[in-house]
Amino acid sequence: MRPERRALRADVVAGLPGAISGVPDGMAAAVLVGVNPIHGLYASFAGPVAGGLTSSTRLMVITTTTAAALAAGSALEDVDPADRPEALFLLTILTGVVMILAGIAKLGRYTRFVSHSVMTGFLTGISVNIFFGQIPDLTGVQASGDFALAKAADVIFHPAQIDIASLLAGLAALGILVGLSRTRLGAVGALIALAVPTAVVIIAGADSVARVEDIGEIPRGIPAPQLPDLGSLSLPLVTGALAVAAIVLVQGSGVAEAAPNHDGTASNPDRDFIAQGVGNLAAGFFRGQPVGGSVGRTALNQAVGGRGRWAAICSGLWMVVILAAFSDLIGAVAMPTLAAVLIFAAAGSLRPRELMTILRTGPTSQIAIIATFLATLFLPVATAVGIGVTLSLVLQLNQGAMDLKVVELKPAGDGRWTEHPAPEHLPSHQTIVLDVYGSLLYAGSRTLATRLPDPAGAEAPAVVLRLRGHTSVGATFVKVVADYAAALHAVGGRLYLSGVDRGLAELLRRTNRVEASGPVTVFEATELVGESTGQALHEAETWVIGHRGEDAD
Repeated sequence: MRPERRALRADVVAGLPGAISGVPDGMAAAVLVGVNPIHGLYASFAGPVAGGLTSSTRLMVITTTTAAALAAGSALEDVDPADRPEALFLLTILTGVVMILAGIAKLGRYTRFVSHSVMTGFLTGISVNIFFGQIPDLTGVQASGDFALAKAADVIFHPAQIDIASLLAGLAALGILVGLSRTRLGAVGALIALAVPTAVVIIAGADSVARVEDIGEIPRGIPAPQLPDLGSLSLPLVTGALAVAAIVLVQGSGVAEAAPNHDGTASNPDRDFIAQGVGNLAAGFFRGQPVGGSVGRTALNQAVGGRGRWAAICSGLWMVVILAAFSDLIGAVAMPTLAAVLIFAAAGSLRPRELMTILRTGPTSQIAIIATFLATLFLPVATAVGIGVTLSLVLQLNQGAMDLKVVELKPAGDGRWTEHPAPEHLPSHQTIVLDVYGSLLYAGSRTLATRLPDPAGAEAPAVVLRLRGHTSVGATFVKVVADYAAALHAVGGRLYLSGVDRGLAELLRRTNRVEASGPVTVFEATELVGESTGQALHEAETWVIGHRGEDAD
């Protein structure tokens, strides 16, 4: 944690642009939750400081994110607006507890089970929700509807409701954002997009344009830490915390990959889980909303020369200075400008080329991305996350089972083998060597049973089944091997298993379902690849020749 002298100055300087860009980002994130924008700013100083002190990915900035904000807003949708702030602080702390427990339990490795297609569909759905959900604020309309698309449709089909001054302020902010996005001022473009149209609105006396202060009073200075009200605890709040944690943790693992440490040390996903949890605890105690590893803020941290963890910490400390000096100005910000910032960010996060690539990769990816996208559009975020995670696991298991392949190996001399498609039926009085690609767990073993050559109609066939590299098997595999051995025995044949891991050989002996020296002969793997298979083939052919002689007699 101790800052290096040569890097500290660069980190202090790098923290200032991060803090400045965090002002519109934090306020906009709070708008998504449906609370006073000041709570997003509180999270924007507490999260980077507490999270930055504990993360293993040193350049990661743990602050508000649109995905976490939308998930939090969905979890609090049924909470009365007057009670929503207290419920939000409890939600943030619960999210932090879940993340810390996930890190302690070393669940970081399980993030890879959420497929890229599912995560892309989910994030695309969030971006579309944000885009359409901000149309009412951009146009100054109190729209009705159960979800973002319905509210946007209400505005489009009832244009008479649109407040012209609000629309002009929002469009002006969008124009500034687009115009500055490719210039050196791009890092502070969102702040300029808030300030300039707001100043015009104030000077013009456009009272019809909603301001941040209309949502609630903007307190001065920095809040004192306090414990949340446990009276707000409910099942929807707990499930909401789980959903927010799942989203933040998967996003955070992506941030770690994009921002490697300068000294070459590897990031620890479990420690980053704990760091994001600590950031949420701090944000909750300081009356803020959920935070997580931010892709945009971390990229900015890299771009402006951040060298270590103190760049993220300093961005939080700079935010404290901004809040102490300029909190009076926050309430004057025009709401359409915040909507413009969110719309611009949502549009920028869409990746059409990536979407098309996923859609071209096959039915599995198409089902995953479309189902998750639609669930995110029309269902609560917690439900959409649950569907996405479940869908990832189901597709993983299905793909693992369907990818299993059985091939025939034929000796080519000098210890080499050629590979051919496995036959559908076994030949009589011959030995066949089979190799298996894919997982043999659960459904994979049942798939193996359907793809092994059928012994029916053959006489005294011998099968060598090569299992090198297959160490994870279960009761289903044992049953499949026992049944296949019995089917071979019924036609006078034998089964040989080669390349068998020592642990697997002991498992087969313990089960009593497979007689390792009877109908099934086991050859354990050796250091020389192919040696045990050669031994099995030799013994099988010797047995076939001897059995063929007995039949002739």
